[in-house]
Amino acid sequence: MKELIETIVKPLVDFPEDVQVNVEEESQRITYKLSVHKSDMGKVIGKQGRVAKAIRTVVYAAGSSQQKKIFLEIVE
Repeated sequence: MKELIETIVKPLVDFPEDVQVNVEEESQRITYKLSVHKSDMGKVIGKQGRVAKAIRTVVYAAGSSQQKKIFLEIVE
């Protein structure tokens, strides 16, 4: 899943080397924290959050086969 997020986000940003995905796993949920360069934040979020919503939709669909709930957070 981490590779999927990186594959989606890296072509969108100007600084692909700054893309980081951290994983926090708990008993009932897995949280992926996406971190990008400060100037790329707008590109990842998109107008009115459309790009972020699209990324989340793909990630949630790919993770639907797992027993745990999946969350994607975009952090600064």
